[in-house]
Amino acid sequence: MAEEFSTDGMLDIYLFENEQLLEQLQERVLEQKDAECFDEDSINEIFRTMHTIKGSSGIMMFDNITAVSHKLEDVFYYLRESHPDNVPHLQLVEHVLEVEDFISGELEKIRSGDPADGDATALVADLDKFLNMLKNGGAAAGQEEPPENVHEEPRHFYIAPVATTDSRFYKIYLTFYPTTEMANVHAYKTVYALKEIAEDLLYSPEDIISDESSAETILKEGFRILLQAQCTEEDIRQIIGVGYDIKEVDVYECKAEEFLQGFDFGEDEPAAAPVIDLNASVEEIESKAEAGAGEEKKEAEAPAKSKMAPGDFVIKSKEPGKRKTLAKDKKSDKASFISVNVSKMDQLMELIGELVISESVVLQSPDLNVPGLYLDNFHKAAAQLSKVSTDLQDVIMSMRMVPLTNTFQKMNRIVFDTSRKLGKDIEFVMVGDQTEVDKNIIEHISDPLMHIVRNSVDHGIETKEERIESGKPEKGKVTLSAKTEAGKVWISVSDDGAGLDRDKIIAKARKQGLLDDTKPDSAYSDKEVYQFITLPGFSTNEQVTEISGRGVGMDVVIQNIQAIGGTLEIESTAGLGSTMSLKIPLTLAIIDGIVMETGNSSFVMETGVIKEFIRVKEEMMIHEPNGDEYIMIRGECYPVLRLGKWYGLEQYEESVEKGIMLILEVEDKKICLLVDKLVGEREIVVKPIPSYIGKVKGLSGCTQLGDGSIALILDATGLIE
Repeated sequence: MAEEFSTDGMLDIYLFENEQLLEQLQERVLEQKDAECFDEDSINEIFRTMHTIKGSSGIMMFDNITAVSHKLEDVFYYLRESHPDNVPHLQLVEHVLEVEDFISGELEKIRSGDPADGDATALVADLDKFLNMLKNGGAAAGQEEPPENVHEEPRHFYIAPVATTDSRFYKIYLTFYPTTEMANVHAYKTVYALKEIAEDLLYSPEDIISDESSAETILKEGFRILLQAQCTEEDIRQIIGVGYDIKEVDVYECKAEEFLQGFDFGEDEPAAAPVIDLNASVEEIESKAEAGAGEEKKEAEAPAKSKMAPGDFVIKSKEPGKRKTLAKDKKSDKASFISVNVSKMDQLMELIGELVISESVVLQSPDLNVPGLYLDNFHKAAAQLSKVSTDLQDVIMSMRMVPLTNTFQKMNRIVFDTSRKLGKDIEFVMVGDQTEVDKNIIEHISDPLMHIVRNSVDHGIETKEERIESGKPEKGKVTLSAKTEAGKVWISVSDDGAGLDRDKIIAKARKQGLLDDTKPDSAYSDKEVYQFITLPGFSTNEQVTEISGRGVGMDVVIQNIQAIGGTLEIESTAGLGSTMSLKIPLTLAIIDGIVMETGNSSFVMETGVIKEFIRVKEEMMIHEPNGDEYIMIRGECYPVLRLGKWYGLEQYEESVEKGIMLILEVEDKKICLLVDKLVGEREIVVKPIPSYIGKVKGLSGCTQLGDGSIALILDATGLIE
């Protein structure tokens, strides 16, 4: 039957679950990379993770993933059973991360529609060599080796029953959480895992793969298994564990005669109501209930899983002052979750945006401007609509918010790998990793963070000898932190290394012709000098390595950050270290903006970059011969950009006294933007500019206003530069 079932429909849940397992695996391994060895809980957790991945990959017939996960499972099986003392911890950590990398790469191929054709031969050989090394040096003389962790390829579903005197019989009942998706697939994984120990195995419902309706039956009635095997109840519970899908596992050992009765648990006959003493333990209550039912029926049967109902038990009075509560009435503290496709979330966000636009169209309709029209009731209803719309936006935005934990853990892995290659001892500290950001934002900041963290390890942290010579601790430190402030997220990467070399950067900049020959080096501020490292092709490394020296990386950082309306700030102190801070928006979907008009066109500017609105006089203006304009405001000179002239609009207001100035500030750079008039503050639904228009400097998107017209969203960074 193994060759008959189809894996269609199982692939998504396979990818989702295994990607989650790999993330948890990497997090646990990196947490203990600096320890002397893995603790017992970690060994058991990694063993179970590999066992689960091996089983699900075997079901999906991804043989290379099955092979490598089984071999790593062998390693941790040996560690769990033998407890060797001389395990090279860092070497083991590297082996686990290599397996995680390999499986992640194969999953990425599968998600892209490509075959999972990676060659795991070398990786399996290395793990086998490592395991043999542990066995040869780990066990004391005369110590009995644990039994081999043998994996039998599942060629067929049917297992011929071969009972021996050591055979034991079990009835197993699984209860799944009501929110579990594709419960039939989870049930199948359980059956698949049990086949390695089973002598005989039956389950109900039977057709759990081709019959999708069996998932509903399993959620409603549970999943029942009959197992004949030479194992203990604890062995079964090791294989079938309670998790995010399985709510409860009940295992009952029975006699061979009861086993042969199959799934007939004798539920047709009513059971007598046993007396329950609420002062007794849960186990005593259940055993008494089961014993009472057995005596009434006068036949051997395994205690079936059933829900308690009124009248099932006669409750014995308790002592005064104690509340009468059955243990099974307790609700699980486990939170209910449901997996939702990201595309559906994006579609829902689009609909919310359209709702905001439609609300603006209704509330700003010109039909409401009729003199003498009584609209008190309308305005009350409109206020309620606006409140509901705002609350709905908040809920949807919170659903899209994702903690930075996984992204930060990836940086932890980069620090570990890079420091090992460079021979540096580095401590990695994460602060504020629970900070939540829109999922689309996270996708844009992963690459910039990777480059910044790698630069901190390579350029920032000195070698062990250099740190000792300068009086620093041998172990370097890289800190990755995040916080939210005024609708923005600040993500900083700090190191306690040598800091940026100002003189070296200036020398390189002069060599590349980036400096004005007429200006001395002292005329450039530290901030201006440090910004040179973000230019394409700029690198202070003399030698090109696999990590750095090619002059690419920081320019990619700037491009990706600016694409989402973010900025990069660089601070450094010679000999003490550097800090690079990303300032990015919480979300890209809906922003607060100021609507303004110039000529016959409407524009929007995000409120966060506007520092001041001001009316000016002509005598405050300074006109340069080359056409540049400046304005003096409270003793400070600002460059002036006329928006109408910038975009070549018609009929825009040329007089500065009739228009209005907006003082914009981005990364301490300021500019005055002259527009004709302000319309007001609005919630703006950001839409991308159609690709056929091309990229226009100073524009980041567009939106639809309440009157149905289109307004262009201005990019302050593009205007200032």
